[in-house]
Amino acid sequence: MTWVKICGITNLEDALTAVAAGADALGFVFYEKSPRYIDPSAAREIVSKLPANVQKVGVLVNQREDTICGLAKEVGLTAVQLHGDNEDPRVADLLVKRRPDLKVLVGISMQRPTPQRWAMMWNPEVVWAFLVDSSNSSRLGGTGKIFDWQRGRSGIEVIATLGRVVVAGGLTPGNVAEAMRILEPWGVDVASGVEGRPGKKDPEKVRAFVTAVRETDKVH
Repeated sequence: MTWVKICGITNLEDALTAVAAGADALGFVFYEKSPRYIDPSAAREIVSKLPANVQKVGVLVNQREDTICGLAKEVGLTAVQLHGDNEDPRVADLLVKRRPDLKVLVGISMQRPTPQRWAMMWNPEVVWAFLVDSSNSSRLGGTGKIFDWQRGRSGIEVIATLGRVVVAGGLTPGNVAEAMRILEPWGVDVASGVEGRPGKKDPEKVRAFVTAVRETDKVH
């Protein structure tokens, strides 16, 4: 089944709604300029009430391994997503060396001229998944905009030879099936597409999104 991550969780109610809907992972954004930013102490409270089998992913931008490891320990994260434009691929190596239990996801902007080349800069042995997104340097995720799936398909096929591919960027309950059909990802990630407003999820949209993914799984 396709891995489903609901990102931009800011409160316990939304977290439990996503878990009940069948999400495999929840994302917590620790980038202060994001409308979905959550304080680490608040995230820790939510994480402490989540089932063990749900991945708890911290989204960080251009941070060093010391900061990331400290935050992961404080919050109780099981994975981290490195989502900046200027991430240092060596940080992933150092993270996995220090915390082999911590999964590392790498954000790949499809706005880059050749996103597959950026993916190749990372050691595939330490990257748990590559998250392809429509973000750019001014808006890091949660833009609500899709990238051109047909145009990006060949690059994503190359990235898929390196490891798992998670598709993000403007996904909604209404278009996730098409994205899955065109790109055949290992996983999908949604933030704004299931919100009532930035930082607050719409329970019906969350349930509809997971249902759409599972229905598509049956077909493929």
